[in-house]
This record gives sequence, C-alpha cells and structure tokens, in this order.
Amino acid sequence: MPPPADIVKVAIEWPGAYPKLMEIDQKKPLSAIIKEVCDGWSLPNHEYYALQHADSSNFYITEKAQNAQQLHERIQSSSMDAKLEALKDLASLSRDVTFAQEFINLDGISLLTQMVESGTERYQKLQKIMKPCFGDMLSFTLTAFVELMDHGIVSWDTFSVAFIKKIASFVNKSAIDISILQRSLAILESMVLNSHDLYQKVAQEITIGQLIPHLQGSDQEIQTYTIAVINALFLKAPDDRRQEMANILAQKQLRSIILTHVIRAQRAINNEMAHQLYVLQVLTFNLLEDRMMTKMDPQDQAQRDIIFELRRIAFDAESEPNNSSGSMEKRKSMYTRDYKKLGFINHVNPAMDFTQTPPGMLALDNMLYFAKHHQDAYIRIVLENSSREDKHECPFGRSSIELTKMLCEILKVGELQHLSPEKFTLL
Repeated sequence: MPPPADIVKVAIEWPGAYPKLMEIDQKKPLSAIIKEVCDGWSLPNHEYYALQHADSSNFYITEKAQNAQQLHERIQSSSMDAKLEALKDLASLSRDVTFAQEFINLDGISLLTQMVESGTERYQKLQKIMKPCFGDMLSFTLTAFVELMDHGIVSWDTFSVAFIKKIASFVNKSAIDISILQRSLAILESMVLNSHDLYQKVAQEITIGQLIPHLQGSDQEIQTYTIAVINALFLKAPDDRRQEMANILAQKQLRSIILTHVIRAQRAINNEMAHQLYVLQVLTFNLLEDRMMTKMDPQDQAQRDIIFELRRIAFDAESEPNNSSGSMEKRKSMYTRDYKKLGFINHVNPAMDFTQTPPGMLALDNMLYFAKHHQDAYIRIVLENSSREDKHECPFGRSSIELTKMLCEILKVGELQHLSPEKFTLL
C-alpha cells in the first residue's frame, strides 16, 4: 500500500555520519520533525538546529538558524584562513531570507560595514604578500552585504559617509579585482536608487569621468553595472543637474564608447544590458521634453533668426535689396517664395508653424542641426523638393515637423513611466 500523501521520504545528511532516508509527516510541526531527526543522531538541543536544502541554494527550512550565530562569530576570527572560509559561507547563505533575518538580527550588517571601513586598512599591509586572500576576503564580504541588503530588511539610509567613500574608492581605482568592482557598482546603484540622501553623497564621490573607463573593458557584466550606476545618478539628479550630466556625457563621447566597446565589440547583448541601454536612451531623450513643449514666439527675434539661417544656408543669398520702401516689397516677396521652397505651411510667417506642441521648438532645433551639420544633403533636399510637382513633393519644413512629432511619440519623450525592458534602438 502506498504511503499517505502527507508522508514523504527525504534523505537527510549530517557531517561525519551516513545519510538517512526518513519518512517525514508534513502535518507535524517543523520543530517536531527536526527533533526526530536530531534524536536519530542523538543530538541534544534540537531547537538550535535547522533543516537546509542540500542543493546549490543551501536555503534553510526553518526560522531558527544556528549557523547565523556561528558565522557571526567565525567572521570575527583572528585566523585569516578561518575568516576567509566563514565569509565564503556567509556569501552563499545570505541568499536565504530566513538566514539573512537571523544574521541581521545579530547586527550583522553593521559588522560587515565596519569590516569594509576599517578591516581593509588593517589588512592593507598584508596585501602584497597575500593579495589573493585579501581580494577574496573583500569580495566575499561585499557579496554577503549585497545579498543581505537585497532582502529589503535594512534601510539604505543607515549607512555612513565613511562606508560610501570606501565603496566609491573601489570603483575609482584603476586596477581592482573584477568581483570587487562588480559588487561595489551594484552597491552604489542601490544606494542611489533607494535613498535621496545617499544620492547626494554618492554623487560627491563618483564622477562620470571615473565611470566611463569601466565601459572600455571587455567584461559585459561590469559594463552593465557601470551603465546602471550612470542611469541611477541620471534618474535621481535634480532637473538642472540632468542637463549638466548630459553635457558631460556628450563631452566624454559616451555614445561612441558604447557603440565601440559594448554594442559592436560584444557577440551578443544580454537582456540586462539591453534594458540598461534602453533606460539610458529614455533618460537622454527626456531631456528634450522642455523644447518639445515650448511654442515658438513669433515676436522673438532670436527664434526668428533661426528661420533666417535656414533660408540663408539653403539659398545662400549674397546680396539683399536696399532697405527702401520699394525694395521692402521685393524682400518680402523673395522671403515668401523661399519659405515656400523650404516647405513651410505659412509662407509669410513660418514662425507660426512651430506654435503647436509637440513638437514645438524641438522641430526647429532638429532642422537647424541638419542644415549646419549635413549642409550638402540639406541643400539638395530643399532644391529637389522645391522643383517637384505638388503631388510628388516632400516639403522639408512640414516633413521635419511631422517627423519630429512622430519620433517623440515613438520614443515616448517625457514619459519616464515607460522604463521597462523593451527592445531598444540606439540613435
């Protein structure tokens, strides 16, 4: 007869003993099951023990974990080897939320941050003779910290400036272990995203210029975390600071670096990298929202001068009629004719074409950029379309305005709520 559905057979191991195949009644309290297991090996004080998955997760199946207390003591060992092994175990076990809660209750987070702040200096003198051990120790410490914080039990607002400076120093070093760099970047990203106060402190310690070199390596995981930190700083920055950051990114040729070292250098872009690039693109495009929603003022001479510049580049008028009453009519007639060739709807006062938002002044910005930076193509398009029949025409002015409007809609300019994993197009 098969056993009842509530009875399961489980193989249970104990260090130094042969594994046992036991029948577990799932209706019994977990404490009673653990007592039966302990009694089978004559282990006293069953309340101090826990069942743990033997797979790669190592997750506990109880709310009491004796290992939390043991590890808390072991990572404070004076023996470097013992401390290293303890930190390695801690990095693995911290993924389990039950263990994490117990370890955090022992003030484990504070212990780890103190080790990062002061412990690194303590072992700095030993770094030359035992560099692998030092690097592994710090890597396991930071890994455990990241795993513990990922459970959301402890607020990010509790960390000191000294800790932030130490984490930032790992990112700012020109040569640092990859695992340490990756975890340090992850910590900085979480600090910025989860605390407004920490954003200010992190922004004081990390500059865009210090982050960009990490994009020029070959490790895609490091590149991904680096872009994630840039995105976090971008997202949390005040409005006036965002434009300043965008200017810095342009000066540092971030787009060119991403194209060269990320997109073209990698065989495949993983999903997380694609998402971070998408987020960066959205944040960058959203800087255009102000111009997109700004109407042109037909009375603003500076804005009108942009339209005059478009006409000058297209038709290269070397001489203007004399400023007389007779020539004024000729000038108006000539301007009207040229504005028609440029493809504006309002030939007399083309400024009126830019009073609709979106795309507002952004369309005029795009037209001027194209005219100045692609002058030959601009002149050719204007001249070709001005000589076509009306039914075949593609007027530059009207087309540019509509194209800008369409791009704003497609790229969701001004809609930060659309920051979700989607296919991206880097423009």
